[in-house]
Amino acid sequence: MTRVRRAMEAFRAIADPLERYVYLRELQRASAETFYRALVREPLELMPFVYTPTVGEACEKYHRLGIETNGVYITADDAGRVGAKLRGHWDRAAAARARAREGLDGEAAKRRGVDRRARADDGVAVAVVTDGERILGLGDLGAGGMGISEGKILLYTVCAGVRPSACLPVCLDVGTNNQRLLDDPNYKGLRRTRLKGEAYDALVDEFMREMRAWQPRCLVQFEDFGNANAFRILEKYRTTGPCFNDDIQGTAAITLAALLSSLRATKGKLEDQKVLFYGAGEAGVGIGELIAMAMEKTGMSHKEAMERCYFMDSKGLVCKSRLDGLQPHKVAFAHDVEYQPDLLSAISAVKPTALIGVSTIGGAFTEDVVKEMCALNERPIIFPLSNPTSKSECTFEQAMAWSDGKVVFASGSPFDPVVRPRDGVKVFPAQANNAYVFPALGFAAALTGASQITDDLFLAAAESLASITTDAEIDAGHLFPDMNSIRQVSVTLTAEICEMIVKSGLGRAPSGVSTHADWLAYIESHQYDPGEEQPISKL
Repeated sequence: MTRVRRAMEAFRAIADPLERYVYLRELQRASAETFYRALVREPLELMPFVYTPTVGEACEKYHRLGIETNGVYITADDAGRVGAKLRGHWDRAAAARARAREGLDGEAAKRRGVDRRARADDGVAVAVVTDGERILGLGDLGAGGMGISEGKILLYTVCAGVRPSACLPVCLDVGTNNQRLLDDPNYKGLRRTRLKGEAYDALVDEFMREMRAWQPRCLVQFEDFGNANAFRILEKYRTTGPCFNDDIQGTAAITLAALLSSLRATKGKLEDQKVLFYGAGEAGVGIGELIAMAMEKTGMSHKEAMERCYFMDSKGLVCKSRLDGLQPHKVAFAHDVEYQPDLLSAISAVKPTALIGVSTIGGAFTEDVVKEMCALNERPIIFPLSNPTSKSECTFEQAMAWSDGKVVFASGSPFDPVVRPRDGVKVFPAQANNAYVFPALGFAAALTGASQITDDLFLAAAESLASITTDAEIDAGHLFPDMNSIRQVSVTLTAEICEMIVKSGLGRAPSGVSTHADWLAYIESHQYDPGEEQPISKL
C-alpha cells in the first residue's frame, strides 16, 4: 500500500471537517511529499479541507488547534525590522527543508554547508498576505487569519504547480477588534485593538518596501483585508511591482468566467445582460468593474457598461440620490434610478438577468427572490457567492426547487448535486472557486518575471477559462471544468497569461519559448512534481 493511499484512507476515516483539516496539517508537517502528492491527485476531494469552506472554522479556532504555523507573522511591534523578520523566517525554513532532504541534523548540516546553500538557492515566487480583518464572511479574526494565507498559498502548488518552497504565507498581526479573541486565553496574537491610520499604513509600507528590496519580482497577493484598506492598498502598490487583491480581482475573474459560461446555457449575449449585486463590498465592486470591462469589448461605452451593473448595500439600492453618503468605491455604480429599500423591490425595478450575492448574509435569496427572478427570465442566473457555507445567500437545492430547475447556478461554497424536479436528471452545482484563476496567474508572473499585474490579465483569464468548459459540462450544470483536471486547465490559462504578459511588455519569455506550443511545453515541464524540488532559476 502506498503512503498516499494510506494517508487517504486515514483521512476518509475521519468524519469531522475540522479534524480532517488538522490531520492534513499534521501530514504536511510529517511528510510534505505525501501531502502534496495526495492533494495533486485528489484536489476535488481534499481542497475543501485545506481551504474553503473548512478553513473558515480553522481560522476562528486557529490558536486552539495545536497546529504549527507555516507562515511568518509580521506584528505591529516589528516596525523598523520587518525585513530582518522576513529574511530570518525564510532562511530558517529553507535550512530546515535542506536538512530534511539530506536527512541531516543541525550540526551535520552546518558542517557540510547545507544550510548556507539552501539560503543561497531558494527564493520567493509568491507571497500571500492578510491582516485578518475580513476573513471570508466571518469578519475580524486577527492573527487567526494566518490560516487563510496558509490555505491559499497551497493552491499555487496544487492547482498550478508552483513549488511549495517558493511560497510564503504572511499575516500582518496588527491587533484585533474582536473582543471574543481578546478575551480568549488561547489567543496568541497581539492583545490590543487594531492598529489604524498612519501607523498601520507605515507598517504595510515597510512590508511592501522590504519585500521589493528582498524579492523584487515576488508576486504579492493581498487577501481578506477590510474594505477601508483593500482598495487603497491595491491602488498604492499595483504599479510598483507584481501584486493583486484576490477578493477584488480574483473573485471578479472567476465570476465573469461563470457569467460567460452561463450565457452559453441561456443562449444570451453579454451586452444584453443586466446584473444586480446584493452586497457592495470589495468583491462585488471588483466583479462589476471586470464585467463592465468585458462589456466594453463588445462595443459598449464605459458609461453604458457600468450602467448594466447595479448594487444593493445595507441601506438599499445604490443610486444617485444617495451620493453624499456613499463610500468612494460605490460612487461609479450610483446610477440615476429610483431608490429601492430591499432586494425584492430592487429586482422588480431593475429587472436583472443575473443576481449575484456577495453579502455574507446567509439565506438572503429567499423563495420570493428566486421566483421573482424566474418571472423576469426564462433561465435566471443566480450566483450566491458568499462563503463559508453558512453565509451563502441560498443553497443549490433551494435554488433548483424554487426555480423548477431553471436556474443557472454558481456558488462560493461547494454543494451536492440535486435531481432536477421537472425531469429527474441529476444536475451539478458550479463552484466559483478562485483557485481556477489566481494560481495560474501567479505561475505566469513567476515564469515571466512580470513587473506588474493588470486587470487585462484577469479579463483574459476569465475569457480563457469560460472557453475551456465543454457544452456537455455546461448542460450538466458545470460552468467550469472538472476540478480534478485543474492542473491541465492551469497549463492552458498560464500559457495565455504568459503570452499576454510578454506581449504587453510586462515580462519576458524564457530563451527558446516563442509560440503557444512552446509555452505549453515549457509550463508542463516546470510544474512542481511532489518529491522533486527545483531551484528558483528553474521555476
